[in-house]
Amino acid sequence: MSPRYRSTQAGRAIAIVADIMALILGLWILMYLFDADRGNDFVQFVHDAARWLAGWSHDLFTFDEAWARVVCGYGLAALVYLFVGHGIANRIHRH
Repeated sequence: MSPRYRSTQAGRAIAIVADIMALILGLWILMYLFDADRGNDFVQFVHDAARWLAGWSHDLFTFDEAWARVVCGYGLAALVYLFVGHGIANRIHRH
């Protein structure tokens, strides 16, 4: 296996992981905005995963409205994961 092939595979894997992390965060934002049933196991799983992923940005903003805090806090984390993950993947792909 050539080093070029391995770096391409590694870049793809990093991009996919970043996409999945952003997807979980985006899914939680949608579930929150559409008032999903918090008693549902899937909703609880997504919330727990999103809270863990956005632990550093959760409650970073202090808007009066709860929905604005959720959208900005979790949305910021999703954008950071996308930009950083794809930036690393592109960097690996070029070398």
